Amino acid sequence: MLTTFLTYCGVGAIAGILAGLLGIGGGLVIVPMLVYVFALNHIPPELTMHVALATSMASIMFTSVSSFMAHHKRGAVRWDVVKKIVFGILTGTFLGSCFASAMSTNFLKVFFVIFLYFVATQLLLNKKPKGERDLPGKAGMFAVGNGIGVVSSLVGIGGGTLSVPFMLWCNIKVHHAIGTSAAIGLPIAVAGTVGYIFNGWNVAGLPQYSLGYVYLPALLGIAAVSVLTAPLGVKLAHSLPVAPLKRIFSLLLYVVATKMLLGIL
Repeated sequence: MLTTFLTYCGVGAIAGILAGLLGIGGGLVIVPMLVYVFALNHIPPELTMHVALATSMASIMFTSVSSFMAHHKRGAVRWDVVKKIVFGILTGTFLGSCFASAMSTNFLKVFFVIFLYFVATQLLLNKKPKGERDLPGKAGMFAVGNGIGVVSSLVGIGGGTLSVPFMLWCNIKVHHAIGTSAAIGLPIAVAGTVGYIFNGWNVAGLPQYSLGYVYLPALLGIAAVSVLTAPLGVKLAHSLPVAPLKRIFSLLLYVVATKMLLGIL
């Protein structure tokens, strides 16, 4: 039991650093590692992906606060953007969690694998969208927020892999895009967590100490450490060449995605 809890702490440490360093949802690491650990702990296979996504979402509530506060202190959060997109984020993420709860574990794994390959390719090529336009109006921001929220809930992330490129495309500076993405991660995590708790409330076969689909022991281990390592990631983001690190991380994602794909097949 102690070894398993320490594993959750290790997952949290990695997730916190990535959230601060790359502006990437820690769920890209949290979800596949939880799926693996849950399988070892005999959680029913038809529930492992749902529990992993829900627990990842819940952990991001803590990671995002620690991360965006560190970015805020550096003046890197565009609160005007957060205010414009937050309603779409909340509705999209909640609806996405409802949709995910109705899907099979294999469907969610396939969707997650496809998303991992997409993110890995994006990181490897390191192509940043050109600032070709301004932020859209209220309707446009609501639609964008919905899209980011739905996808984020289906893959258990804080939305950084989608919101950062969007903001770069809208002429927002890269450090501001990363910091603002961290702030957007909080409403994503809150709405997704509420959705997964609501939809998993009466599901049979969930492990002991679950709140809906959220597995509390894993959440405790991940959250306790991620809040400590997220500020470290922010500090590294302002002092290290991030592009080479993204390429290295992309290779790791290719490996993880391929391993998950082989497990499905």
